Amino acid sequence: MKKIYNFAGNLSYRNYTIKDLFDNKGKKKLSQINVKNEEETNIALDAKVDLLITGLAAIKKVRSIAKNNFITVAIPFTEFKTNDEILKASLEALNNGADAIYTARSPRVVEYLAKESIPVMAHLGLVPRKSIWIGGLRGVGKTTSEALKLFEEFKTMENAGAFAVEAEVIADQTLKFISENVNLITVSLGSGNYGDVNYLFMDDICGENEQIPRHAFSLAKIYKLRDKIYREKVKAVHKFNKKAKTTKFVTSRNIVKINNAELQKFKKKAKLLNKYN
Repeated sequence: MKKIYNFAGNLSYRNYTIKDLFDNKGKKKLSQINVKNEEETNIALDAKVDLLITGLAAIKKVRSIAKNNFITVAIPFTEFKTNDEILKASLEALNNGADAIYTARSPRVVEYLAKESIPVMAHLGLVPRKSIWIGGLRGVGKTTSEALKLFEEFKTMENAGAFAVEAEVIADQTLKFISENVNLITVSLGSGNYGDVNYLFMDDICGENEQIPRHAFSLAKIYKLRDKIYREKVKAVHKFNKKAKTTKFVTSRNIVKINNAELQKFKKKAKLLNKYN
């Protein structure tokens, strides 16, 4: 653990600093996973995942649990419009415990934030929100011209001041060359084995949905367990519904009893009360 002062000015400890990430580049693979809530954060910690990424609204809760992990916060693409709005949101994230921010916005935005010493992770390759520009959701960097354009984009982000890039669905050998020739931490999401960090979404890892993106894979099938739980619940409620419509709904162990002497006194007093009211 490294001792630091976080961006809020509080003494803290981190499993990785940005310097550590660069020191490990090309030497040691790290893992990153997205977490959205308390349960997912605890799962990531129990599994000893290195790096976490979360949303702006969740960072306080996530940081309260993952006290020492390096955490990146994603700044929503369209929610904050101007540079100053993005800067304000980024500073809020850092004040609430983030170590870096993620944005899929342009190099100009990255440069604007980086000039304030904000660690920025950019996004290149397949950027789903920008997929209208490239003909839909597809792999990137499979031709000479596209790979060269991608390399130039990485260099532009490096020059803008980004410390890392989420590299999504890029041809693996293209990313290998790029990663070896840029001063950036490359976070591979569906881009093969040559990024500095390997990243997947928890939903995909755990098999929360039957259908997952082609570039992802599941190591469990939670959706099957969820379906089984649903069917078991329906079965139980069906039995309840049938039994609730009978005079034998509950057994003696579910019934509160009044002893006979108390019952008779109650009935007698209740009849008198009813008679005079």
